[in-house]
Amino acid sequence: MTSGRRCHDIQELDEETHQKIAREMNLSETAFIQKLHPSDNFTQSSRFGLRWFTPATEVPLCGHATLASSAVLFHKIKNVNQTVTFVTLSGELKARQAEDGIIMDLPLYPTQPKDVKEVQDLIKVALCNVRVQDVRYSPDTKKLLVRIDDSYGRSFLENLEVNASNLTKVENTGKVRGLILTLKGEGSGKPQGYDFYSRYFAPWVGVAEDPVTGSAHAVLSSYWSQQLGKKEMRAFQCSRRGGEMKVSLRDGGRIDITGQTALVLEGKLTI
Repeated sequence: MTSGRRCHDIQELDEETHQKIAREMNLSETAFIQKLHPSDNFTQSSRFGLRWFTPATEVPLCGHATLASSAVLFHKIKNVNQTVTFVTLSGELKARQAEDGIIMDLPLYPTQPKDVKEVQDLIKVALCNVRVQDVRYSPDTKKLLVRIDDSYGRSFLENLEVNASNLTKVENTGKVRGLILTLKGEGSGKPQGYDFYSRYFAPWVGVAEDPVTGSAHAVLSSYWSQQLGKKEMRAFQCSRRGGEMKVSLRDGGRIDITGQTALVLEGKLTI
């Protein structure tokens, strides 16, 4: 999982400035790392505040921007700690360094069956006449999970054309804030095999399609763990850029997501 988010360390910015910066960055999410106390510093401290903004609004959780924030602290600023804790709208999240990347500790969000009739217009706009095998809803995140029939393959999901702007026209009740399309994989036991595939659309919060989405996998992993009877899985998000991750379900309703990062751009922002 390679990060394309921007993250900024900040002292005092008002709400409007947070949103203006995120709008100017114009990425799925912009992350803002904050000191919790005046005496904190980014090299020695192990606890920070963290907020995420899309170009349109603040969101309660973004795994990929958490990964980016961790990478900046560990690899760019050279934070001395093996693990850092972020205080967020979704509670405390931890990120720790590992040999194969950075492991994020995120909440696991269960799903419940959803009456297809309640969301049939949304599914029709997204998938037209594609066969659907299951529909679930995550009340904690307001994400709708739609499982495409097992007869379809990865290439079908990758090439599927979804007009995200049309989704908000048929769903404007506020009950859905993100649409997950998912497909059963070949199994991680095979070479280059994955347990499940997905794509994620969130035009309701200003994100047409997100390239790689940790928060969506906090929902997906709960669902696919039940379906496959597994707690260790490999997943691939089939956006144009694409991204793979390893997920591991833990006791206490938590999930570890392992991702890799690459620093592609740095600079100074003058306000």
